[in-house]
Amino acid sequence: MFEAEVAVVGGGAAGLSLAHRLAGRVRGLRTPSVVLVDAPPGPLRPPRRTWCFWEAGRGRFDAALTASWGRLRVRPPTGDPIDGDLAPLRYKMIRSDDFETLVGRDLARSPNVRRVEATVETVEDVEGGARVRLRYADGEAGVLSARWVFDSRPLGSLPAARTTLLQHFHGWFVRTARPVFDPSTVEFMDFRTPQPAAGLSFGYVLPTGPHEALVEYTEFSPRLLTDSGYEAAVRNYVHDVLRLGDLRVLATETGVIPMTDAPIQRQVGARVFRIGAAGGATRPSTGYTFAGLQRQTRAVAAALRRGGRPVPPPAHSARSRAMDAVLLRALAGGRVDGPALFCDLFRQVPAPRLLRFLDGRTRLHEDLAVGMRTPIGPMLRSALDLPRLPRRPFDCPPTPPPPLETG
Repeated sequence: MFEAEVAVVGGGAAGLSLAHRLAGRVRGLRTPSVVLVDAPPGPLRPPRRTWCFWEAGRGRFDAALTASWGRLRVRPPTGDPIDGDLAPLRYKMIRSDDFETLVGRDLARSPNVRRVEATVETVEDVEGGARVRLRYADGEAGVLSARWVFDSRPLGSLPAARTTLLQHFHGWFVRTARPVFDPSTVEFMDFRTPQPAAGLSFGYVLPTGPHEALVEYTEFSPRLLTDSGYEAAVRNYVHDVLRLGDLRVLATETGVIPMTDAPIQRQVGARVFRIGAAGGATRPSTGYTFAGLQRQTRAVAAALRRGGRPVPPPAHSARSRAMDAVLLRALAGGRVDGPALFCDLFRQVPAPRLLRFLDGRTRLHEDLAVGMRTPIGPMLRSALDLPRLPRRPFDCPPTPPPPLETG
């Protein structure tokens, strides 16, 4: 049995980020003792992932970036593409291996952070704190007592919601025989893909050089595809839409992100909290998580260092979540044409402002201005529907989902 002031459960983006923000001394502030519990190698350990986000200037994790871009492009089903200059923002891509290497190096040098590899069996409240029961790889049991516990493990099931869509995708890291990519521009949404009966689909291209890119097929819809369905969708996009020619597939990436208006419970015990995707850091309308969990873990670390009560704040405002609920209802009900809606927004709203809106960083008057550029009638009808809709458990699709992506 051992003790710490803070126990962080899970070594994914949220757990690593919180431990990183608590590592080392900060002049004039407290230095809490921290134990980070990583799952042993196997199905409970997070799979390799790619996270994207946008911010102005240099960021905390720039040293681990795979690439960043100053321009983005949206392509309608037909017609001319819509190009946008992101200045002063940069669209950034970071791979989980590089992120863990950067953070892990700092944690290894920190005198107040200890990493433990074990499976967490239970987390329970006790007087003045919480108890984490562990199982090590050799089968031995262990106990960790902490004043505060922050659990970043994925939820076992989704809470009841009025609307739930899945953002599911499959991508290839490719190297082409000829230079076909523009390394200065992200292909943010390419709607020249076959559209599903419900929801929408698009291609997504993150070029890391003239010959290299991550090329993905993405759907917002209620059901997953089969493995062969994902492969066929990516193959169609790569060869029939982009016409990339001869190429090698270096690696693949598959993920599922729930897009739901379900309320996410962040406090699950007197001193036990959820963080990251499990704590509501995912933006329901976009699936982006990395920026939200950074805001959340920054606030938690600041409260711990001040000696306050470290309740994780909502990663997204009530206004943002209300707008997301309306959009999800409109998409799920087929009231709006998804490709047309997003193309009109990027055509009419400057790209930096629209990205700030998608990250929940705009003011009320800016939100209203963006809202006026959506199909007002269908969106109002969807908003009026919401109070009458019951919250129901999500009917999980019969196909086992690919590894959950949270960013």
